[in-house]
Amino acid sequence: MWIAAAVVAVIGGMSGLSHWNQERDFKPLFTGVAAEDAGPLLAKLRESNVEYRLSDNGTTVLVPSARVAELRIEMASAGLPKSGRIGFELFDKANFGASEFAEQVNYHRAIEGELERSVMSIREVEQARVHITLAKDSIYSDQREPAKASVLVKLRHAAALSPQNIAAICLLTAGAVPGLSPDQVSLVDTNGNLLNRPRPNAPPDGEEATEASLDYRKGVERDLQNKIAATLEPLLGADHFRAGVSADVDLTSGEQSEETFDPTKSVMTTSQRTDDGPALPSASGVPGTASNVPKPVAKPVTGSSNYARHTENISYQTSRVVKHTKLPQGAVKKLSLSVLVDHTVRWDKNKRIIEPPSADKLKVIHDLVAAATGLDPARGDQLVVEAFPFESTLHEEPESVAAPAPVAPAPQIALPEWLRKLSGKGSFVLIGIGLGALLALAAGFITLFKKSKAKKATMELKENAAIEASRSSNGQRALEAQIADNAAEQARLEAEALISLKLPAKTKKTEVLIKHISAETRKDPKALAHVVRTWLHG
Repeated sequence: MWIAAAVVAVIGGMSGLSHWNQERDFKPLFTGVAAEDAGPLLAKLRESNVEYRLSDNGTTVLVPSARVAELRIEMASAGLPKSGRIGFELFDKANFGASEFAEQVNYHRAIEGELERSVMSIREVEQARVHITLAKDSIYSDQREPAKASVLVKLRHAAALSPQNIAAICLLTAGAVPGLSPDQVSLVDTNGNLLNRPRPNAPPDGEEATEASLDYRKGVERDLQNKIAATLEPLLGADHFRAGVSADVDLTSGEQSEETFDPTKSVMTTSQRTDDGPALPSASGVPGTASNVPKPVAKPVTGSSNYARHTENISYQTSRVVKHTKLPQGAVKKLSLSVLVDHTVRWDKNKRIIEPPSADKLKVIHDLVAAATGLDPARGDQLVVEAFPFESTLHEEPESVAAPAPVAPAPQIALPEWLRKLSGKGSFVLIGIGLGALLALAAGFITLFKKSKAKKATMELKENAAIEASRSSNGQRALEAQIADNAAEQARLEAEALISLKLPAKTKKTEVLIKHISAETRKDPKALAHVVRTWLHG
């Protein structure tokens, strides 16, 4: 029984491990597949005899990892997944039995499918649905209906559409549908948020201000306020002025035709001329011999006349000018600007003194604001600049800063001529010289300390030798005399060291540095100048 149980356990474990290894090898072919796209995709995989798995409630298709790239290329060549409704592939196969209404419906569906694919190509959009209503034409103006469109988008996780993306989607949809305006596109996300609202056309009389016109007016005023703030902030500071803008915007638009006649100027348009006078002589009478003999028989005169007349007719027309003007919408008719400037505060022994800005400063502010906003007095624009203390300025508290302790004036030290020239070039030169002098002085003291220590060691050896000698020869008296001589020798050495530096017994560091540098300058000016150059270069 134990052997049989072990065999069953081994076989079950190996089968489970093999199944786990096989399932682990499946990788996602497509994720987030729509329900209408999953059917054709799975049918294509069955035709290719490809083993597949479904996960995430059927929205993810898994295939063996070794064939992921190959299957993606194969599915793409077959146009799968179609990413929503199909587009103009509806017309790949001609249907001769379709009616005109069916063709119109298919054309409608094709436009919506192509728009869905275009909107889904935006990075932030995961899925999209587009519904359009084509424009309805009629011979009656009151029965005409403009084209409209509604776009539903599903955004990716933690993604949001910027105003530029919203405007781009509206323009993209309007450009693909004949007679569709971007203002007639409704854009909604799957959370029910209205991203773009259709804006109705303004009434013909222009009496009621639509929401679009109010937004345009607010945008004009906001731009002018930003210009004023950018101009005055460097001069006054961000919290020391307030600006207000009121713009009167003409939201009506139209066309204007004008025809002007100038009576003082005329021009000849047509000219017609007729001449009057005797006609040319011509042969007359009955043809034959009788009319050609030298003395023909006189005959009565007929009623024909040889008189001709020439007339001239000239037409003039007064000059005229025909002007056709299209009035744009959103032109600024009038601007009203106001700038309030804060007072300045200064303290005199904890006493608040409020000072208003001068008249020259207010004039400069007036000129700057007028130039920045394009003020036109001929148009009726007005600008008011006033100064008044703000509430924060009236209640400003003095800064509690402890008064610094009086510093005793430094003693005047007579510097050498070369040191005064160097110090006049900058305080850093004097600081560098001082640091160098401190280093040189420290090196000198270290050298003197080593010499004194060596001398002291030598003197100790002598004292020890003298002690030994005194013990052996002269005793205690000779030892005391030797110690006194050693002390005198040590005092003499210290005096010589001080004399070499030429320092008094009690002196300051500044005086020590100055005297030491002066002494070194007298000994070797070139070497010290080289040291100073090295400090300046460093």
